[in-house]
Amino acid sequence: MKLVLSRLIAILLLVIPGLGAAYGFLLMKDALFTYFADMGKLGPQNPDFEWLHFLAGFFLFLIGVSFIGGWIFFRDKKHNYLSSRFRPKRPRPPRREGAEESK
Repeated sequence: MKLVLSRLIAILLLVIPGLGAAYGFLLMKDALFTYFADMGKLGPQNPDFEWLHFLAGFFLFLIGVSFIGGWIFFRDKKHNYLSSRFRPKRPRPPRREGAEESK
């Protein structure tokens, strides 16, 4: 029962930021589409751009995507799936003194 509950919580931890990112994308899309629709309707007048909606959507999208990306990166790091550039650097072992003479 504990495993089922912990997996449900883990899924909710991924779904909630995903929904926030999707809602942020929709806010940005609506701000852009409203601006271009008003530009065609009004003619020579300049329509107002909804900066508050666009920036709120951008931050929601950024937070959601970065949370999910961090989650995936942490999971891959835990299972050792990362490429060599993300693995911690290990110092080289010291060279033996007789190694240079054999060459």
